[in-house]
Amino acid sequence: TESLFSKQVVKGITPDFSFCVFPASDITAEVAGYADVAKQIIDLAVFGAAQNRSYRRLADFTDTIGNRVSGSQNLELAIKYMFNALMQDGLDVHLEPVKVPHWVRGKESAEMIAPRAKSLAILGLGSSVGTPPEGIEAEVLVVQSFEELKRRSSEAMGRIVVFNQPFVSYGETVAYRAFGASEAAKVGAVATLIRSITPFSINSPHTGWQDYQDGVRRIPTACITVEDAELMWRMAQRGQKIVVRLTMEAKTLPDADSFNTVAEIRGWQHPEQVVLLSGHLDSWDVGQGAMDDGGGAMISWEALSLIKDLGLRPRRTLRTVLWTAEEQGGVGAQQYYNLHKVNMANFDLVMESDVGTFTPVALQFTGSDAARKVMEEVVKLLAPINTTKLEAHGEGTDISPWMQAGVPGASLHVADSRYFWFHHSEGDTMTVQDPGDMNLCSALWAVVSYVVADLQDMLPR
Repeated sequence: TESLFSKQVVKGITPDFSFCVFPASDITAEVAGYADVAKQIIDLAVFGAAQNRSYRRLADFTDTIGNRVSGSQNLELAIKYMFNALMQDGLDVHLEPVKVPHWVRGKESAEMIAPRAKSLAILGLGSSVGTPPEGIEAEVLVVQSFEELKRRSSEAMGRIVVFNQPFVSYGETVAYRAFGASEAAKVGAVATLIRSITPFSINSPHTGWQDYQDGVRRIPTACITVEDAELMWRMAQRGQKIVVRLTMEAKTLPDADSFNTVAEIRGWQHPEQVVLLSGHLDSWDVGQGAMDDGGGAMISWEALSLIKDLGLRPRRTLRTVLWTAEEQGGVGAQQYYNLHKVNMANFDLVMESDVGTFTPVALQFTGSDAARKVMEEVVKLLAPINTTKLEAHGEGTDISPWMQAGVPGASLHVADSRYFWFHHSEGDTMTVQDPGDMNLCSALWAVVSYVVADLQDMLPR
C-alpha cells in the first residue's frame, strides 16, 4: 500500500482505498467527524434563515398549480414551475422525457334509488372505463370480502357489487381497490363501488389506481365513502332491495409526454457517483396533492438548498429527482431506472419520501449488514432533532426497482397515523401540512444525503 500510495500521490491522483474494508471503529470515527456540519444543517433548517422555507415553497406551488394528475395540463405546468424554481435556486437542472398514462375522469355521479333516494359521493378509480351515457341502473349486491363474493357468485350476475371490506392496513386492504372490478366482472357484475381505503371518514371518497386483469370484461369502478358502504351493508342485512344508478364519463386517452425533473449538486471528487433523493410531482386529480406527494418533493429540493446555502459540496453528486406518474404505478421512475441502470454500480443510495412529511420518527433502510452499520452511525448525527433510529425496509414505489437490484435504499418514517385520512381525497391540501414538521424532515433528508455522499467510500453492497 505504501509504495502504491506514494506512486499515486506523485502522479497527483487521489489514492483509491475502495479495496480496503475499514474496521468498524474507523467508520464510526469518520461519521462522527460530521457532527458539526450536521448541526449546521439542522440549525439552518429548523431555527435559521431556511426555517419554514419548504412549507412556503409547497404552499406557493400547490396554491398556484393545484392538483396534477398524469397526462394533464396541470402536471405539465407543475413540471415547468419546478424546473424554473430549481434553476432560480442555482442548481443544475434538466428534464428527462417519459411517456405516461392519460386517464380522464369526466363527469361522474351515483345515486341510490331504492329503498330510498340518496345521492352517493363517489370518485372514479384511475384507468376505469366509463358507463354508457345513460348510466347503469342495477340492483346491488353488498359483500365484505373476495371470499364472500365467491360464495355468493350466483347472486352477482347483472348486479352492481358493493365491497364493504373493513380497513385492516393500506397494504392489505388496497387489494379491493386494485382488483375489485375484475373479481366482480368474473362473476357477471356490471359495475363495482368500493368502500374507500381509509381508516377515517367524514363522508369523503378516496380515489386511486386500479388494475384490470387481462381477458376479463372491463366494468366501471369507483370508490364510495365508508359511511355509504356501511349504510348499504346494513340495508342488505335487513333484506332490503337496493338499487343504484351510476354514471361515469371516464376514459383513457393515448399515452402523454411528460418528464422526470432532475436537479443536482455535482460531486467534487466522484461526480459520476450518486446519492439520489426523491419525491413525486404528480398527484391525483382531487385536493392539492400537498401531502401526497408535494411535501416529499419539496424536502428533496430543500435538502439541496440547505447544502448549497452552507457552501457545502460533497465528494459525490447529490441528485434530486421529482418523479412523474408515480400514482399510475411508478411509471416515470421505471423509465428512469431502465435508462440509468447501466450505471447501477455508481448509485450509492436511493432515497424517497412518499408517506407524508409529518413529524419524522426514523429513517427506514434497506441494504447489506455492512451498509446498515454505516447508516446506524449516520443517523446518530440526528440527535439534535431526536431521530436517531434506523429501521428495517426502505420503501417507495419509485425506488423499489433499485432496491430490488441491490442498491441501498432509504425512506422517511413519519408519524403518519393521519396519512390515510387525507390520502387521494379532496382533503389532501396545505391544511394537512405543518411547517415545523417539514423543517425537521428537510433537516433529516439533508444530513443523511450529504454525509453519505461525502464519506470516503460508497455504502458496501
